[in-house]
Amino acid sequence: MTLATTVNRRSFLAGSAAVAVSPALGAVPASGEVDIAIIGAGAAGIAAARRVAAAKQRFALIEAAERVGGRCITESRTFGVPFDRGAHWIHAPDINPVAKLATGSGFELYPAPPGHKIRIGRRHGRESEMEDFLAALVRASRAIAEAARGKADVSCALALPKDLGEWGPTVEFVLGPFGCGKDLAEVSAADFARSVERTIDAYFRAGYGAALARLAAELPVQVSSPVTRVSWTGRTGVDIETPRGRIRARAAIVTVSTAILAAGKIRFIPDLPRRQQEAAAKLSLGSYDHIALELPNNPLGLQADDLVFEKSHTTRTGAILANMSGSTLCMVEVAGKFGRDLAAQGEQAMIAFALEWLGGLYGADLTKKVRRAAATRWNEEPWVLGAFSAAMVGGQPARRALMEPLNNRLWFAGEAVHETLWGTVGGAWESGERAAVDALRRIGAIAEPAAARGRPRRRRTR
Repeated sequence: MTLATTVNRRSFLAGSAAVAVSPALGAVPASGEVDIAIIGAGAAGIAAARRVAAAKQRFALIEAAERVGGRCITESRTFGVPFDRGAHWIHAPDINPVAKLATGSGFELYPAPPGHKIRIGRRHGRESEMEDFLAALVRASRAIAEAARGKADVSCALALPKDLGEWGPTVEFVLGPFGCGKDLAEVSAADFARSVERTIDAYFRAGYGAALARLAAELPVQVSSPVTRVSWTGRTGVDIETPRGRIRARAAIVTVSTAILAAGKIRFIPDLPRRQQEAAAKLSLGSYDHIALELPNNPLGLQADDLVFEKSHTTRTGAILANMSGSTLCMVEVAGKFGRDLAAQGEQAMIAFALEWLGGLYGADLTKKVRRAAATRWNEEPWVLGAFSAAMVGGQPARRALMEPLNNRLWFAGEAVHETLWGTVGGAWESGERAAVDALRRIGAIAEPAAARGRPRRRRTR
């Protein structure tokens, strides 16, 4: 068969919208008055909207893209099986709120295989070599954690032990680009050390994005409605403008990515305080993309959901997630500076790299064996502009800065606004719920916690 190296954008968006935005979502007024407006229908926005709906308050859920899900989207048109174009790993499934809610809605959740493989040239690493690599990985993680206890924040790269030897480049890829979307020189040791351990994972057989879309299925969402302006200091509330009209809300929750905030795609009147602007800049998005290959007859000889790293000597490397959910679909994961530069060259260049790289590791003439192929390019997605946040050196406190409401009317939420679960769908969900609860309290829709009654309120940033 002919290798399909591109995905028709129109058909992809139509297909994903059909899955993600069911008729139950209906239409919402393009203008009017609500109690709470929520900007962005990704995980944080969906969580916030569900919480506001449960409190029986009027709300508007406004989404710039043509579908819900944000950076968590599943589509089946390209390969005929569920393909998560964004988030795929369900970290810490025992505490992940999306995992609990979606399984309650009938979605099958299954554990990821424990551990991973290392490819050394054209063979798998031996047990002793795996032990050496894991020992190096543990020492590196401990060194970063120790550096985070210091008075001054440093980059994760500076914190690494100097004697990692031949395992150094692989350790740096696994902890940096693969884990954070950035090279370790760009990642705060304090931010890295505060993140929750992500060693236990799971997958949704029908896709993470499909599960998230199910949780949004009863919400009225205004899609294809990019917010252009937010006036947030008026006496009567927050005014939000879209190409379809104006919405006035008593409070608003903004769940767009930090890259969208930093790019100024939404105009805030007045401008956001410097503290929030600097916070968004310090929590810039990394780069992380999937290069998906349909490989019938398992030419790589791997098991379902095998995760494979290369013992690399340069940054020109990736990770393999093979035979996803028992299908013939494999993903090559590219990330960090190398991944960003590769993605900038276009989908054809990304697929060419994946074929060449896998051929070097497995010796197969994969060009003839790949049935279909596609690659994501999240840095080019106009309403996202990247993967997920990782704080620069000295930027870890920026997460808490973004948690602070402005004028008791404007909140921020999303994966970047979670101190320990940043970079995860679960963290985004928790952040959205937390912002919704705070906003509901501020407008008097739910009671303050008993412990907080009678205490003077802290003055909020304006």
